[in-house]
Amino acid sequence: MARWRPLPAGLDPAVVRFVVQLRKLKDDSGLSLPRLAAKTGYSASSWERYFVGKTLPPAAAVEALAALVGADPVRIEVLREAASRAPVDQQPDEQAADEPAGPRPAASSRTRRLGRTALTAGAGAVVGAAITLLVLSPEPANAKPQALVVKPRTVYTCTYTQRDGRWYAGNSTTTSDILEVDMWGPEVAELQCLLQHAGFSPGAADGNFGPLTETAVIDAQKAHHLDVDGQVGPQTWAALRG
Repeated sequence: MARWRPLPAGLDPAVVRFVVQLRKLKDDSGLSLPRLAAKTGYSASSWERYFVGKTLPPAAAVEALAALVGADPVRIEVLREAASRAPVDQQPDEQAADEPAGPRPAASSRTRRLGRTALTAGAGAVVGAAITLLVLSPEPANAKPQALVVKPRTVYTCTYTQRDGRWYAGNSTTTSDILEVDMWGPEVAELQCLLQHAGFSPGAADGNFGPLTETAVIDAQKAHHLDVDGQVGPQTWAALRG
């Protein structure tokens, strides 16, 4: 596995999450930068900029990298879209001058909608640096064990009722709370029950927003022709309760 250097502290957390996943795909490929360039049609210097957070890669480059390792491109595309929406103080072109002018892997119509670059500063600096050090920095041999945040394990039930044309599962009546990965509580359990009711399995209704729940949310957003971001807001609640 490559020994990655820490990302710049000024990157927005959404950008950090995307670049970390991009680096993982590169590690999984086992390819050097020159070999990666040869197989994707994007230059080694361009990939180097992508991996250090200087430039957001084009959607086609991300798809090509995911294809090399047999990874599902949906999750990395969702992360890339979130990164493209981060605040920016500059927006360099996606295509760098030294990238080859020849044919490249074509992006799907869905991924062509994704944004441009996402270098940021300001409020995300401290959080971005913390995420980077946590994910990428090796732990010293003499490091003391850190306390872990343990998510509560509560048994939730799904008791479906319909009122005023809306479905409820007995855990929460919210129609607007914003939910995303790593959150937990009765609102998440309500989401999981509604996903099950709509035919999108999130696994058990345990109140923890994990990868299975995120995948189910993405599938539901696709089916209802909503913005696909893996997060739950008023539009997704309305679709599931309707």
